[in-house]
Amino acid sequence: MEVKLFYRTQRDVASAINQLIDAYWKEEIMEQKLIESISVIHKNNQEKLIKDNNFTKIIQQHCGKRRLVIVGKILGM
Repeated sequence: MEVKLFYRTQRDVASAINQLIDAYWKEEIMEQKLIESISVIHKNNQEKLIKDNNFTKIIQQHCGKRRLVIVGKILGM
């Protein structure tokens, strides 16, 4: 799975996160690849991912609690 550096919308970011975590759960990618990819997405798309020290509403709605727990742990939130 290829991770882009920059995403156009919050929905694009959410979709990329969902694909990454789903691939990890299906054991299609290794844990290190998941961590690196989530970190790259966060670094280059912070304003689309986090607002006021919390995930944006669109990210919350599209990713769901289980995925965001994983993302939060990776990002140290």
